[in-house]
Amino acid sequence: MEVAMLCTRVSLLILILSLCSPYKFIQSPMDFGPLNLLPTTTTASSDFGRILFHSPAAVLKPQSSRDISLLLSFLSGSSLSKVTVAARGAGHSIHGQAQALDGIVVEMSSLPAEIEFYKGGEGEISYADVSGGVMWIDLLELSLKLGLAPRSWTDYLYLTVGGTLSNAGISGQTFKHGPQISNVLQLEVVTGRGEIVTCSPSKDADLFNAVLGGLGQFGIITRARILLQEAPQKVKWVRAFYDDFSIFTKDQELLVSMPDLVDYVEGFIVLNEQSLHSSSIAFPANVDFNPDFGTKNSPNIYYCIEFAVHDYQHKNTNVEQVVEVISRQMSHMVSQLYSVEVSYFDFLNRVRMEEMSLRSIGLWEVHHPWLNMFVPKAGINDFRDLLMDNVSPDSFEGLILIYPLLRDKSPSWTNISLPYPNKLRPCAIVVTLF
Repeated sequence: MEVAMLCTRVSLLILILSLCSPYKFIQSPMDFGPLNLLPTTTTASSDFGRILFHSPAAVLKPQSSRDISLLLSFLSGSSLSKVTVAARGAGHSIHGQAQALDGIVVEMSSLPAEIEFYKGGEGEISYADVSGGVMWIDLLELSLKLGLAPRSWTDYLYLTVGGTLSNAGISGQTFKHGPQISNVLQLEVVTGRGEIVTCSPSKDADLFNAVLGGLGQFGIITRARILLQEAPQKVKWVRAFYDDFSIFTKDQELLVSMPDLVDYVEGFIVLNEQSLHSSSIAFPANVDFNPDFGTKNSPNIYYCIEFAVHDYQHKNTNVEQVVEVISRQMSHMVSQLYSVEVSYFDFLNRVRMEEMSLRSIGLWEVHHPWLNMFVPKAGINDFRDLLMDNVSPDSFEGLILIYPLLRDKSPSWTNISLPYPNKLRPCAIVVTLF
């Protein structure tokens, strides 16, 4: 053990000298024994955004939390080192956040994909202990076998647990259960000094709160305890179309005020035939919506609300009647409400179909100058006008998502800052431009 530790420290010292010196002491390939530091790769130099490409000096493929601890503890204790270290999950960052120019990228997917479940009895909670490099899709598949699932999701599931928890994890369930970071019971974190710390709301709470949504600046998440709930068998998936933005947002606010009935709410802008088609790929209902998009100089803009109701089947609830109760209170365009029943898995994995469609025509691995933002409810109409003044509806081929969050479902102790200009309107709007 002492020999191995000595070899590791010597290897890291050599690496630091090679990184910090103007001279190249080390030539590729770089093999530093116990820590398995490897030369840079194309994958480690890029991300989903495909806008920035920063090559690291080396890549660490850890086999345990201890490997990450050894790296960070040695680097933090060295006066020679100003080496940047970045944890990379699925690489779904947009602007180089998981890259480390001339530094070290830690490939979190190399950690053992460990998932352990605890299914609580009546009145008890259920949870899963999950390695930070595990993808949400894998957690979903395994948890469903037990009749369980996490409560809050992202739209795209081929992301790592540690990656989304380092951001926020926002989707259509956020209004009801909060973002993913609101559904974490405990974390294992490797700090910048290399300490392996188990933290929770009651133990090392400052670290716990800082790491969730902390963009990897306060530590690397190597394990998380995720709160689970009973999983529904089916989902009633509903879409309704609008030609008035104010009515569209009013109905969205109506839906998020019904958490006992509604389980998911999102929405998007329909600018042209292309955006209507691309948004319909994953929705398996026959949609008879043929809007008049107007002309280039006088465009007509449409909007779509998407909501879902869980069907547990064994419970004494008629989902069709629930949807009817909800839809009677909505003010969508006449005859423009569509619904379909799908499995819970297919609903959560809906973006996968869109991904495969884009891959088939070579439009997945391209530039993604995406933008996500929170807009206060009081300013959403002005923001919509500003957006339409700067987007050409006839040629825009991306997707613009717009849906509300409730501030009291987003934890105040994290690094997420929601606009809150009016206490009488505790609602923020998520806007995502693809």
